[in-house]
Amino acid sequence: MSQAELTGVSTPRNPLWTFGILRSELVTTLRRRRTCALLAVLAAVPVLIGIAVRMETGGGGPSGARDGAGPAFLAQVTNNGLFLVFASLAATLPVFLPMAVAVVAGDSVAGEAGGGTLRYLLVAPAGRTRLLLAKYASVLAFCLAATLVVAASALAVGLLLFPAGDVTTISGTRIGFGEGLVRAGLIAVAVAGSLVGFAALGLFVSTLTNSGIAAMAATVGVLISAQILDTIPQLDAVHPYLFPHHWLSFADILREPVRWDGLADNFTLQGLYAGVFGSAAWARFTAKDITT
Repeated sequence: MSQAELTGVSTPRNPLWTFGILRSELVTTLRRRRTCALLAVLAAVPVLIGIAVRMETGGGGPSGARDGAGPAFLAQVTNNGLFLVFASLAATLPVFLPMAVAVVAGDSVAGEAGGGTLRYLLVAPAGRTRLLLAKYASVLAFCLAATLVVAASALAVGLLLFPAGDVTTISGTRIGFGEGLVRAGLIAVAVAGSLVGFAALGLFVSTLTNSGIAAMAATVGVLISAQILDTIPQLDAVHPYLFPHHWLSFADILREPVRWDGLADNFTLQGLYAGVFGSAAWARFTAKDITT
């Protein structure tokens, strides 16, 4: 293999190669058994929450959920099944969704390097930069797919087990069910966008090792550490700079009118993490010695 193939310095600027490698990465990522298993587990979470609430209330209106125990919005699920979407996203965002992203992002480069297939990918005239961008895009596609799976599962279960109708916002006003569906879709997109920075961090960690398992474990370790730090009052000065700090700002979409300040802070922070760790991943990957 030539040095140009290894470094990706000399590559043709044919957009068809870029599209081809992107499509290949998307198909490979979304068709893996591990990915399908992760999506199945995420889809099961709203089912379990919905069944638990239904059994607790016996279908006769809110009881145990009235005290606000459990995920945010859980107390309103029995009055309107659409709230199961909000409750499920609130329940999965702190742990389940980012852990699934950690598995996919951590294995994106390290898994291929450990399996000996990465060097064959570099033979294609796409170059390392395009290959890395394609891998990041596939991780982002998984973020969106995972979030939509949770939302779709929650919507189906919520409408099956509970009544539907006008939605009472956090501000106390009421909006129509159609507008509530639109806001549920916006919330799902906002949750997916909240994982952009963490996905870049996981991709960077994946470029540091040839062990997919090690990269996954390290990414999950960073996630847990950041969340622990975000709960320590003595470190409140650094809380706004931790990537999970603004994750639950998606709840502001359910206000009337929508409050954009928290969402803007969240997306700005995610963009900063994506820029920093994306650049670090590029610097590491373009200089990485691929010999196996």
